[in-house]
Amino acid sequence: MTPSRNWKRLFPIRFRHLSGDASFNRWDWVNFNYRLPTSDRRSESCHVFEDSIRIAGKLRANERSTLLYPLITGSAKDASEKGLSLTLVRPRNPQFIFREKSVADIERGREAFRKAARQDSIFDVKLAEIEPTPYEFIFRFDDDSGRHEYQNGDWETHAAFFRERKRTSETEALRWLSYIYNER
Repeated sequence: MTPSRNWKRLFPIRFRHLSGDASFNRWDWVNFNYRLPTSDRRSESCHVFEDSIRIAGKLRANERSTLLYPLITGSAKDASEKGLSLTLVRPRNPQFIFREKSVADIERGREAFRKAARQDSIFDVKLAEIEPTPYEFIFRFDDDSGRHEYQNGDWETHAAFFRERKRTSETEALRWLSYIYNER
C-alpha cells in the first residue's frame, strides 16, 4: 500500500534472503525500485528489485485505520468489478476452521517446497526445505456478495502453528489459533 492508498503487490521477494535495511516487517514503509511485470497484468503488481529495498519508516498503530478504512469494499466481487485484484473486506460472521490434510496433500506440499528451495543461483544463500503444515487453515465469512470459504495461505498463521505446537502440543496449537481468530 502506498501513502496515497494504492495497493501494490510486491514480487518476487524472497523474505528468507532479506537482511539489514532490506528486511522489512508488516507496517514498515519501504522504498524500492521496480518494473512492471511481463506476465502479470494486474494493475497492482510490481516486479521488485530486491537489492533496492530500504526501510523508510513505520506506520504507527494509531494511523493504520485512517489509512486503511477508505479501502474497505463490500466484497471481493465489488473490487473485481472495479478492476482491483487486492482489497480489504469487512467480513460478517467470520469463522476460522482447520482440516487435517491428507498424506498425499502433505507430500505435494513437501515437493513444492523442495522445488522452491532448489531454485537458487550461485549467489543465493541455500534455503532449507520447509515442512508443510499438516492442516488447511480456512476462513468462512459473509460479505455483500454472499458466503465464502477461503483457504488461508498466510505464512504467519502457519509459522504460528509450528511455534505453538513446539511450545505446547498440536492440540493446544490448534485451540490457540481458534481462540486468536474466532474470539480475540
